[in-house]
Amino acid sequence: MKELWNLYAAWFRMGLFTFGGGYAMLPMIQKEVIEKYHWASEDEIMDYYAIGQVTPGIIAVNTATFVGYKVRGVIGGIVATLGVVSPSIIIICAIAGLIQNFSDIPTVQSALKGIQVAVCVLMTKSVINLYQKGVKDTAGLIIFAAALVLSMFTDISTVILVVIAGVTGYVLYALRNQKGSESK
Repeated sequence: MKELWNLYAAWFRMGLFTFGGGYAMLPMIQKEVIEKYHWASEDEIMDYYAIGQVTPGIIAVNTATFVGYKVRGVIGGIVATLGVVSPSIIIICAIAGLIQNFSDIPTVQSALKGIQVAVCVLMTKSVINLYQKGVKDTAGLIIFAAALVLSMFTDISTVILVVIAGVTGYVLYALRNQKGSESK
């Protein structure tokens, strides 16, 4: 029961204090999931993020579900998911009627602009961490560069880019293993 409470509370904190979605959440996931509770390794989180990219839904929710499921099965997945979405539901319900009254106040607009800058910094840090952990060789660098260029200069769906990168990575890995087994 305590582990379920920890799952809920950890994901609740991440949902409460993370602005900007799944990528901005990566530093908190590293602290809570990997370092504090040891629910998953860095590689597993990378895998959950990759799977979360190509599955329907929000990355943060998908990741919470995957981690919760790993820790305590279906009930763990449900508890972690409820934890990560609860803050948003509470906040949205609390401010839904008030937002139009305050959105024109310069102080509120300035605060939101400051939050956007902080989210940009968190996302940049997350991208750097993902790059350092995901790009391990020349093939990874080429896949990274191609995906970056295609995402910046075309209208190709990110889902399609992720699938193409996954297939390319698999093919390159299979070819590398085939060459290795032939040379033995």
